[in-house]
Amino acid sequence: MAEGGRTAAVMAAIRRRIAARGLAPGERLPSIRGLATAMGVSPSTVVEAYERLAAEGAVRSRPGSGFYAAAPGPLPALAKIGPRLDRAVDPLWVSRQSLDAEPEIPKPGCGWLPPAWMPVAALRRAARGLARAEDSVLTDYGATRGPLPLRRMLARQCAGEGLAVGPDQVLLTGSGTQAIDLICRLLVRPGDTVLVDDPCYFNFQALLRAHRATVIGVPYTEAGPDPERFAAEAAAHRPRLYITNSALHNPTGATLSPAIAHRILNAAAAHDVTIVEDDIFAPFEPEPSPRLAGLDGLARVIRIGSFSKTLSASIRCGYVVAKAEWIEALIDLQVATSFGGVSPVAAELVAGVLGDGQYRKHLESLRRRLDRARRDAAERLAPLGIRPWLMPRGGFYLWCSLPETRDAAAVARAALRDGVVLAPGDVFSVSCTAGSRMRFNVAQMGDARVMPVLARALTVPEA
Repeated sequence: MAEGGRTAAVMAAIRRRIAARGLAPGERLPSIRGLATAMGVSPSTVVEAYERLAAEGAVRSRPGSGFYAAAPGPLPALAKIGPRLDRAVDPLWVSRQSLDAEPEIPKPGCGWLPPAWMPVAALRRAARGLARAEDSVLTDYGATRGPLPLRRMLARQCAGEGLAVGPDQVLLTGSGTQAIDLICRLLVRPGDTVLVDDPCYFNFQALLRAHRATVIGVPYTEAGPDPERFAAEAAAHRPRLYITNSALHNPTGATLSPAIAHRILNAAAAHDVTIVEDDIFAPFEPEPSPRLAGLDGLARVIRIGSFSKTLSASIRCGYVVAKAEWIEALIDLQVATSFGGVSPVAAELVAGVLGDGQYRKHLESLRRRLDRARRDAAERLAPLGIRPWLMPRGGFYLWCSLPETRDAAAVARAALRDGVVLAPGDVFSVSCTAGSRMRFNVAQMGDARVMPVLARALTVPEA
């Protein structure tokens, strides 16, 4: 083994001992000569390994005394908190493959639009406007609620839907995911039950497992969650929360009907369930659909959202709209966990683009472009025997059935070997009953490699 390999082996051995709690924080590492003898390497190799570990912060050097473990090992992996899934189809794996893929890798399994579809020109104009911003925007912590101009914009947007709120009922957060995390910190304790749709956005499941909640799925139909199952699960388990998308549901693309919306709200009131309504896909609707927050008037519904789908996933900015007492409690939690609110730079950029006269035209163009992309994707998938569960009114997802009940996880693994990232159905399903389904992002299917790779993946024998 080369010298570099021996050094790496020593470092790995020490990391394993720290992670396994074999070396407690502050405990002295084995002597250089002792470890060199035990591992069959030279003392200089051990010295090099210890010095590199010290540079990483994993150990600390005390001159004249030796090296000591610096910190406890990592927390248990999130995948171990819930049932152990096949890592190849774990929700976090899908996210990591999408996020870590090189820009040129096709990602029909990801949850965002390609850069060319985003309002880059407006973002650049807003970024140039930052040069004229107050110095405090570029240097200071943000206000606890977030800048007032952007909160006013969001309050006016709510008013346009008939939801009367003031800027004091709007809290800006670091992202939509952080908004849900704050709500869970406020309302969910380990062991509490939370209802989600089945299928649902897979990161809802991952985040709830991080909070050690008991996650129960409610079957999702073409018109919304099954109201009878929702009422039955609410009565049986007394859940603290129900988390859902109402507009262009992820992953199905379905739209909530008024009748089911009222039945869900009645059941939630009867069993004291708080509803978190993720409104992130609302801008893609051709016409507004029923919203639980609007029908409820924020009595027991909390609205969240962000701008990652329509504006930029790089500019991290989300929001919560809720009754005033919940906003106050969420502010305290956000200060405690991230000291301050959203980045003033991010909020300034978002407000700059939303106030740009071209943003509305950008959304109109996006909706038309996505309409064409959905039709085109469905036509190209049909010869492979892949059929949409329904044709959504808007948005960029198609929830599809694979031919002959093919295992979507096996197809996704085969496609990944060919350099294409897919999103197999069971990562969205709490009950793991979507094994022959796949979610496709139609905006990410323009690459010429996607269809040939998918066709080959469908022919790979299943394990």
